[in-house]
Amino acid sequence: MQQLAAQIDEAAAAVRASWSGTPKVGIILGTGLATFTDQIDQEAAISYEAIPHFPRSTAIGHSGRLVCGRVEGTPVVTMDGRFHLYEGYSLQQITLPVRVMKALGIELLIVSNASGGLNPYLAAGDIVVIEDNINLMGANPLVGVNDDSLGPRFPDMSEPYDRELIHRALEIARLEDFAATQGVYVALCGPNYETRAEYRFLRTIGGDVVGMSTVPEVIVAAHTGLRVLGLSVVTNVCSPDALTETDGHQVVAAAQGAEHKLRKIVKRILADMAAASNGRMEPAPRASAIAG
Repeated sequence: MQQLAAQIDEAAAAVRASWSGTPKVGIILGTGLATFTDQIDQEAAISYEAIPHFPRSTAIGHSGRLVCGRVEGTPVVTMDGRFHLYEGYSLQQITLPVRVMKALGIELLIVSNASGGLNPYLAAGDIVVIEDNINLMGANPLVGVNDDSLGPRFPDMSEPYDRELIHRALEIARLEDFAATQGVYVALCGPNYETRAEYRFLRTIGGDVVGMSTVPEVIVAAHTGLRVLGLSVVTNVCSPDALTETDGHQVVAAAQGAEHKLRKIVKRILADMAAASNGRMEPAPRASAIAG
């Protein structure tokens, strides 16, 4: 971590050279969710290749650019494509963009992903609002000499996902009349999908969904003091007793089919932030709206 501060400064300077805005929210778009960038009033789109120290995104459905602008009046910086451990990058490389977004000014990080459903009550297309996570990636982005200017040596992880935002996201889903529940996300290295025995194990230890990302970014967000909202789109049901083959292109297609749900949650969260910054509060929902 000793050279990390310099890398953050260089990358942030490159972004500022292309965009003069100050974002309040950073958004990481997961597999199959890139169409959310259509909701952004774009002011700049910067290729990862133009940002010093940024890796290159090679995963299916990840474009590889930083999209800057506004959503519902809130300034945002959005990763259209993330990085994964299975691509061969270190966790410090994978999480560098979170630190750069923090340096640019964000207060909230919204992370999204596509996942396999371990909980038998989940169905493909459901949204899981992440309440906690289990790191089984075999590594941690904070390993090494700690830079105290970036965060504490031993960051607390008792509540890595913001409780208020979890409740708000679930409320929005009820108002919009689609299925959403809170759950625990398990992160594995990948890139292979899990075996039947692994699915049984992951469910036994408390996992509701499983994927190959998100947790490293959330650990670094906790290290830097950011609030976090995590949203997972269930793309396939991982039933060990009735398991079918999982294909990456099918996962992308399933995530794209459910993207409109994630979009509604994120846009209303950002509208809340814009209203709060302008001294306005969103009206309380009517009972009849919630009843649906």
